[in-house]
Amino acid sequence: MTIELPKAYEPREIEERWARAWVDQELFRADPNQRGPVFSIVIPPPNVTGSLHIGHMLNHTEIDILTRWNRMRGFNTLYLPGTDHAGIGTQVVVERHLAAEGLTRQKIGRAAFEERIWKWKQESGGAIKQQMIQLGESCDWSRERFTLDPGLANVVREVFVRLYEEGLIYRGHYMVNWCPRCQTAISDLETVHVERAGKLWHIRYPFSDGEGYIVVATTRPETMLGDAAVAVHPSDERYQRFVGRTIRLPLTGREISVIADEYVDPAFGTGAVKITPAHDPNDFEIGKRHNLRELNVLTEDARMNDAAGTYAGLDRFAARKKILADLESQGLLEKVEDHALTVGVCDRCKTDIEPRASTQWFVKMKPLAKPAIAAVESGEISIIPEFHKATYFEWMRNIRDWCISRQLWWGHRIPAWHCRECGEIAVSRETPTQCPRGHIGTLQQDPDVLDTWFSSSLWPFSTLGWPEETADFRRYYPTSLLLTGHDILFFWVARMIMMGLKFTGQAPFPHVYLHSLVRTSEGAKMSKSKGTGIDPLTINAKYGTDAIRFTLASIAAPGTDVVLSEDRMQSGRAFANKIWNAMRFVFFNLEKAEGTGLTLQELASPKARAGAPYAMDGKLALEDAWIFSRLAGVTLQINEALENYRFHEAANIIYHFFWGEICDWYIEWIKPRLTDATAARATIAWKNLFAVLEAALRLLHPFMPFLTEELWHKLPQPADARSIALDTFPEVQPSWTNPAAEAEMALLQSVIGAARNLRAESKVDAKEKLEADFFSTDNSIFQVVRENCDAIQRLAGLAVLRLATSRFDATGGAIRTTAQFDLRVIRNSHDNSPSETSIGADAERARLGKEIDRLSKDVESKRARLADAQFRSRAPAAVVAGVEATLAERRTELEKVSVRLSEIGRH
Repeated sequence: MTIELPKAYEPREIEERWARAWVDQELFRADPNQRGPVFSIVIPPPNVTGSLHIGHMLNHTEIDILTRWNRMRGFNTLYLPGTDHAGIGTQVVVERHLAAEGLTRQKIGRAAFEERIWKWKQESGGAIKQQMIQLGESCDWSRERFTLDPGLANVVREVFVRLYEEGLIYRGHYMVNWCPRCQTAISDLETVHVERAGKLWHIRYPFSDGEGYIVVATTRPETMLGDAAVAVHPSDERYQRFVGRTIRLPLTGREISVIADEYVDPAFGTGAVKITPAHDPNDFEIGKRHNLRELNVLTEDARMNDAAGTYAGLDRFAARKKILADLESQGLLEKVEDHALTVGVCDRCKTDIEPRASTQWFVKMKPLAKPAIAAVESGEISIIPEFHKATYFEWMRNIRDWCISRQLWWGHRIPAWHCRECGEIAVSRETPTQCPRGHIGTLQQDPDVLDTWFSSSLWPFSTLGWPEETADFRRYYPTSLLLTGHDILFFWVARMIMMGLKFTGQAPFPHVYLHSLVRTSEGAKMSKSKGTGIDPLTINAKYGTDAIRFTLASIAAPGTDVVLSEDRMQSGRAFANKIWNAMRFVFFNLEKAEGTGLTLQELASPKARAGAPYAMDGKLALEDAWIFSRLAGVTLQINEALENYRFHEAANIIYHFFWGEICDWYIEWIKPRLTDATAARATIAWKNLFAVLEAALRLLHPFMPFLTEELWHKLPQPADARSIALDTFPEVQPSWTNPAAEAEMALLQSVIGAARNLRAESKVDAKEKLEADFFSTDNSIFQVVRENCDAIQRLAGLAVLRLATSRFDATGGAIRTTAQFDLRVIRNSHDNSPSETSIGADAERARLGKEIDRLSKDVESKRARLADAQFRSRAPAAVVAGVEATLAERRTELEKVSVRLSEIGRH
């Protein structure tokens, strides 16, 4: 009957073995034909370029907790993994490799460059999958998807063509964020805004007639070569007389006009601003309103072009220096001020972005946003925490058209072909052979690719086989939930909602749970560049993956950022160790019980595994009734917490149940029964203990899958048992709930705790056996203590527990007074005269003084609350009654403690 368990808990060996076994056995492969309710979820696809960071681990841990929990509850479960091709990020990585070889993508050509990227993806793109396997994620790897898979590429083309045919995709000339290094338009999400110390240059713009000048303040003098006007506010009296006059643009001699526009802020700089429609989004709009010329003076790589005259060929910042020097030499630079700037930087290559007027492909968003807004307003889709709804509505109600084209070579090629003969554009699902006007052999595909967010916005249904009516699409769409970070609520979540409603007629998920950021112990956002980032694989190797998973879950309260500290991670590891050592203790004692005739087959019986408590001669032991009642309550609490995404509550509930109630109380309480000379009694104790432990492992499994899998297999299981992950989550039996047993056990724990605290406060050696006197005016309490004297003495370290029939003399000893009982602890008394063996009198006086202070404050607080007429009128009657009852109880305690202190003072 020996069950071997190594002395030391070594998570790495356990985790590596089970991680590989789960994949090799295809344990989590979904079956659309399986009966039962459905739980399906798609992973927010990480970029194929990188590795998982701690934010990913938080996200993936929460997804996997819900997936494992629902699978164990009997749901037909699909957790679909995959990665995103990360257009710009991947291209930057491969271009760096080329640069190391002295090559560029332009030198080797598009076809060769794409071939190099695919080769890199095959060699390096599997890193994330291996990391996810190491994290224990219960994915269906047979359904792994990549956003450039052929099936997904077909979906992207189908969606593009349909939107184009409906007039929702168009090609137009607008202002975009432009990265000179990547030479592409980039999204707002790919633009990081940084604070910098800059300058505000005041430049004189002379009037064309030679009479005076107007001073313009600018932070970007290099773009002045493209100025189309100088603008002032219509109501600015300083400049009203200048509106309509012409100016000779410095350094170029080109004439421009002074215009009035309400956009201008009179308080900024001089109140007169240069308008450069090709290089500023606000200027672009002003230019359209005033029909101004759009003159681009920068190349795609941010050098001055031929329109910049003598400055052509200079880098933008080198040109700035020369322009400023020339202005100063001509007496046109009036002054320079320090000025704080917010500069947009490309998130991938860290290059300063340029606002650039460019011809791009766009999606009309307002028609798509309207039903997506209605879906959240009506409750068809819930966003949790709810305060994120305000952000969602603000973005969606003020939505602008989406620039979806990127000047990259890696990604989904735009399915549009331009006719070199007539300029017409053909958009098609298949490669066309002629243009709309019938020209043959004149078509050239658009060189741009789609924004990565375009393909990822289709992820919930493209991964399941849409537009075909596949078995997966019918069974698993809509998905059950989206779980992701709040920072991509608009860029990804909202777009998935819009696309899902548009193309499937159904919201892609009914619930969106947005987790928070993981922060350092100082509360700062983690950053690789600042050295404050955490590599999950590093801390997993140090503490164990289960420990980190549990730690993240235990601090993941909805709506609050997660602060990950060394102490927290140590606590997670300590919890894993506690479970391991408790099971070792149980298995060690199981060997001692061999003489009782107990067999492992009995412990693996259906009744034992169902968690039904066993009784002796029809009488259920108090501790058994209590632990099964607690198991029932804890199971309901965990289910309720996970239903509402309160991962921290669920984790802390199972933590206190396993460590506190099972290990510290139940196992300690039943130790004598496990080796009882009466075989029947020992057998019942073992069956109940194993039933509780096995159920607790199943409760814990979604949080700590590796440890629970290992220990579950060590416990007796039926011959056909494959994995704890495929077992059932504990199901509550109404008969388990026993409030009376919980109340009695709480009383006994209070008595034992009081004795332990008195020992500690009096600084009595833990090995020394003390004596104690117990008294209560409540006969039912008295009876419970009488029936459990042996357990109290053993667990409180008492040689004797005397039950007083009347209130004992308060002299000597150390006393704990509660509303339910009085307990006095004394040293070995041979003549029952506690006055001769007093312990800790001074410490007891100090303690009682603090207790009187605490109770007095509590009494006054509750008295003031009840005296508040507003509280009495607004609070529910039950709440008022509860406060009244508590006040009465505290007053009784205060009276007893005060009497006790006065009695000590007399001796």
